[in-house]
Amino acid sequence: MVILSLFLLPFLLLPLLYIIRRPRPVNIPIKNRHVFITGGSSGIGLALAHRAASQGARVSLLARSLKKLEEAKESIRLSSGSDVSIFSADVRDYDVVQKAVSDAGPIDLLVVNQGVVVPQELEKQGLDEVKFVVDVNLMGSFNVIKAALPSMKQRMDRLPASIALISSQAGQVGIYGYTAYSASKFGLRGLAEALQQEVIADNIHVSVVFPPDTDTPGFERESEFRPELTNILAGSSSSMKAENVAKKALDGIQSGRFIVPCNFDGHMLAIATAGLSPQRSFLMAFIEVMLAGVLRLVALFFQWNWYRCIEHWHEKKKDT
Repeated sequence: MVILSLFLLPFLLLPLLYIIRRPRPVNIPIKNRHVFITGGSSGIGLALAHRAASQGARVSLLARSLKKLEEAKESIRLSSGSDVSIFSADVRDYDVVQKAVSDAGPIDLLVVNQGVVVPQELEKQGLDEVKFVVDVNLMGSFNVIKAALPSMKQRMDRLPASIALISSQAGQVGIYGYTAYSASKFGLRGLAEALQQEVIADNIHVSVVFPPDTDTPGFERESEFRPELTNILAGSSSSMKAENVAKKALDGIQSGRFIVPCNFDGHMLAIATAGLSPQRSFLMAFIEVMLAGVLRLVALFFQWNWYRCIEHWHEKKKDT
């Protein structure tokens, strides 16, 4: 009887998941549409800009450094022949961001990509640094989205539009030394889940991208200052090239996926942390339902290993 029930489960579950999945599947076109990318002068943002321009999008970039923006504009022009609009602004300043968004014109695909990391244990970290990380990563995202929403809702073509937030795998699981960063990136998930409910009636679709460590100038600087224990715990995870992250991210954004993982570890984290997040694919919903318990067990083994490493590290420090 038990074996028969297990055999019949997929045939009963799949039709149900097909009916109850929300939002519905969507394809978000990019050619001849306006893609606005914050943090677009380097790293993942610049790689996304290259890929979007190569697919025929009109691209606008926002970042703080005008020099880096001009270099990014020239590199995209040379690679794709596309002219790019650039805006120098600090995402923490809403008025400046609002002016840049207004000058850029109505946005079809908004990629909120800016991010800073100051790795340090909370006890040793100044509150000014914590505020800086949260203001750029989280409040800056609110500023950009709030500035862009009115024109996105009033777009003339009424084709599906997108708001994508670039989070991090540290926005799915807390990591030693990343208290401020993880808090800010976890916040993007909550922002995205609530925002999707608010904008779905306007045919705007929200995605959250969760990259692993990515080979960017920012990651190189971060690696120099990470606490020793952070390096030990993060040593088991592999990094990706910005170009590969950009491909995974843009593919996920165009297919309207809410959670967009970038590698195998990311796919497992996505299933393990699916919770109450939206799911368009009934097949992915089926995988999440079937593997949730197994991945919880795997997660407990990871936590066991991490806490074992932390205990050994502190014991070693006491002996020296």
